[in-house]
Amino acid sequence: TYPKPYAPALGSWGLNILPKHLLEGKDITKSPLSRRPIGTGPYRFVEWVPGEKVVLEANEDYFEGRPYIKRVVYRIVPDQSTQFMELLSGGLDLMDLTPIQYTTQTDTPAFKRNFNKYRYLAFSYTYLGYNLERPLFQDKRVRQAISYAIDKKEIIDGVLLGLGQPATGPYKPDTWVYNPKVKRYSHDPEKARQLLRAAGWQDSDGDGVLDKEGRPFRFTIVTNQGNDLRVKSAEIIQRRLKEVGIEVKIRVVEWATFLKEFIHAGNFDACILGWRGGPEPDQYNIWHSSKTGPRQLNFIHYKNAEVDELLEKGRRTFDQAERKRIYDRFQEILAEEQPYTFLYVGEALPAVAKRFHGIEPAPAGILHNFIRWYVPKNQQKYAQ
Repeated sequence: TYPKPYAPALGSWGLNILPKHLLEGKDITKSPLSRRPIGTGPYRFVEWVPGEKVVLEANEDYFEGRPYIKRVVYRIVPDQSTQFMELLSGGLDLMDLTPIQYTTQTDTPAFKRNFNKYRYLAFSYTYLGYNLERPLFQDKRVRQAISYAIDKKEIIDGVLLGLGQPATGPYKPDTWVYNPKVKRYSHDPEKARQLLRAAGWQDSDGDGVLDKEGRPFRFTIVTNQGNDLRVKSAEIIQRRLKEVGIEVKIRVVEWATFLKEFIHAGNFDACILGWRGGPEPDQYNIWHSSKTGPRQLNFIHYKNAEVDELLEKGRRTFDQAERKRIYDRFQEILAEEQPYTFLYVGEALPAVAKRFHGIEPAPAGILHNFIRWYVPKNQQKYAQ
């Protein structure tokens, strides 16, 4: 039971069931089950070869019925270009395409003969987040100015090849919780310059870089290796901010190091990252002021008393119309304060080998009914 009403409760109950007979009285962090898990899902664990693959087999006792596909192999192929070559050669049956792969590299008779492509707005967004512990970003006029200086359409057209929409907050546009009436930041360099002047920034020495009380307006954007979309977005942002007198450096770091030494340690000026969500609109763990501790998700240290109250109310409210009013106001505050510059909501671009049937595209994507995918007997290529 909960001490207070908790609207996200039902979704949060979707937890893994752990085997008591194998774990009782043991240190769970040292259990061999961390490498050979046992659960109650549609597939059973078979094998994990580090850096190579994870193999699963259908669970005959799954409560919704045995999945039609008997065996699933997740191959570990970090490079997206290599993934694509594997897809074309038949080494992969499913992958998420990059925008350039989707728009140009798959537009061939051979690809269309062998694969189906899907396209839908993803439950995720990419953002430029500011470390609000740094004095440089504590004036909201500065954050607003940066948002005006950035051309989101340029990023969507140049990086996503048009396969996305501008983000205005933490929810994607085709959901019930999305507020289309929040403040928007169209590309307006002059408005950016006005806000920066109002915040006390000017180019007093004529070197092209704004300064204030002897300090030049310079900062570093950090992002992770292996995501070209984020790196290219950073390069476009760097160029646009230079136009309004802000000097930006870009640092691209290996993922584990990025998290440990920069994000978790609070050792960054600004970062480009993304959040993946779902139908439940609760954002408490990302935005509530109580979640700014080590390794917690409010790592930019955003604190706003009204936002805290709204997030708490949103969790305790079950009426969707009332929740809509709560989260509309939450989005209005974020749009005004710009603790992130919300950049874009990209489109998911999966490609699936054509022999797979039973795929039903939905707002949740294509994998929601994976247990009912199947391959007709005369098209099966793997031994059963």
